Amino acid sequence: MHLIWDPLLLFVAWTHVYIAPYTKVEESFNLHAIHDVLMYGIVPAEVPNYDHFTFPGAVPRTFIGSVLLSWVSTPVMIVANRLGFIKSKADLQIMVRLVLATINAIGLCVLRRTVARRFGPQTGIAFTLLTCSQFHVPFWMGRTLPNMFALFPVNMAYFCLLPRTPKAKNPSRTRIYAAIVLLTFTSVVFRSEVAALLAPIVIQALLQRQVDFVTVVLVGLISGLASIILTIMVDSYFWDQFPLWPEFSAIFFNVYQGKSSEWGVSPPLTYFTTHLPKLLLSSLPLSVLGVIVSPKARPLVLSSLAFVGLISFLGHKEWRFVVYVVPPFNIAAAAGVQWLLSRRGKGFFVRWTFILAVAGMLSLNLAATVMSTAAASQNYPGGQAMELFHHIYKFDRISRFHVHISNLAAQTGASLFQQLNAPPYPPVSLCSTCHPPVNYLPELLEYPDYEYRAGAWAYNKTENLRMQEVLGVKAGYTHLILEQKPPVSKVGKGRPWEEVEVIKGFQGWTIDLEGVKELVGKSGNAVGADRSWWWWPLKMRTEAMLYILKRNS
Repeated sequence: MHLIWDPLLLFVAWTHVYIAPYTKVEESFNLHAIHDVLMYGIVPAEVPNYDHFTFPGAVPRTFIGSVLLSWVSTPVMIVANRLGFIKSKADLQIMVRLVLATINAIGLCVLRRTVARRFGPQTGIAFTLLTCSQFHVPFWMGRTLPNMFALFPVNMAYFCLLPRTPKAKNPSRTRIYAAIVLLTFTSVVFRSEVAALLAPIVIQALLQRQVDFVTVVLVGLISGLASIILTIMVDSYFWDQFPLWPEFSAIFFNVYQGKSSEWGVSPPLTYFTTHLPKLLLSSLPLSVLGVIVSPKARPLVLSSLAFVGLISFLGHKEWRFVVYVVPPFNIAAAAGVQWLLSRRGKGFFVRWTFILAVAGMLSLNLAATVMSTAAASQNYPGGQAMELFHHIYKFDRISRFHVHISNLAAQTGASLFQQLNAPPYPPVSLCSTCHPPVNYLPELLEYPDYEYRAGAWAYNKTENLRMQEVLGVKAGYTHLILEQKPPVSKVGKGRPWEEVEVIKGFQGWTIDLEGVKELVGKSGNAVGADRSWWWWPLKMRTEAMLYILKRNS
């Protein structure tokens, strides 16, 4: 059975990476840290070249996950390069994301196998189908959010907390302590909100006398202190600040100073009324059933509910802060599915009603996920603009292009991996085709506040520029990727700037009214004469998001 369901989890994760290969601003710190580790290495002389010194963000973030993922990805990239799969730096970004998706898929596979042992093979299958038919975890598990770095150790903690046999009441003490170590490390290094998940798990274990208080305190102190020392040593080096504990800085900034409220404040019950239903889809009602009919599914769900309740006290709320509870709820939902499908003694009608209900819920999951994935794939205009820009000028690598990348483009996919024709270039072992032609000249060509090697392209992401500054001759830009189209007098034939392409982005769904009219047309046919054999009532609505412009003079 493992030969079927484990590859399915991996296939779904990889598919989402290929469907939406670009990234958003939330992923940019870790993505660019990975880029810099791969391109420059980690030697002291090269660290000052890292991107985070130019764009540091609101608070520091840890480099531990980025460095580890870079190292794990390197042998994969070397093999892929030798097999001819890597043609540009953009392919390296996809490879990194595939590796991260694989790591998180492995965590889910380990959890699935434990669920199958604990609850039965059918429950393990149901867990896989529910997970794969949801949107958020499969779509984001290959994205370099800090939460996705935290997801693997959290899932390993769940693995430790699940007894491995059907008859066992509780996990062993060793496994509980291992879970405490994993969650402590994760909360100290990657995401501090995981501490709110650790607290109810520890309290639950203490109340049930599964562990003793003194040992829990010792394990927590030792693992916490070791994690703090590790993150201070690593991150002080990369940020050139000592002592630096990034997650403590984040807590101080977001919680103590209350700065997170600047990104919006949501009502107290938002996680329960909005985010959990979106994350879980049909797993939400099924998990309620699972908790009722399966006592073995209750402990993880109860601790997850307590976790959601605790972080509900924070004003700023996002789905990614509670994404860690999806696997426990899916386990309970899978137990509910197992109970429904095992009602064979209740008669033919009841049995088939339950079977159709489960199939319908999975189908609704899948339909919602397909729509969400289709919309999300059109929500990265910056990445699409960069890919299209390089495609248009792919045979012109000698020209001295100076490209200005607007804020929207930088936030929606125009990552450092997308800057194909400018230093730094990856080692030849990672990408043998990423380097400039050998006839590049060594002298420097200077523009205001920017200099680069002749023949290479310059990618400029200077923020807060006025339109006049961007369009002016003094800036030296040869091409622009802008979210705001310049005035008509500045664009068109005979004008300083010429529009090359327009990149559209997702703006919503609309009803295909023409299709409806045709479907129920006067001809009386089920489908209109000029319509294909299938029909979908929704159409994606897109609008212009970015413009690629080139200078005429």
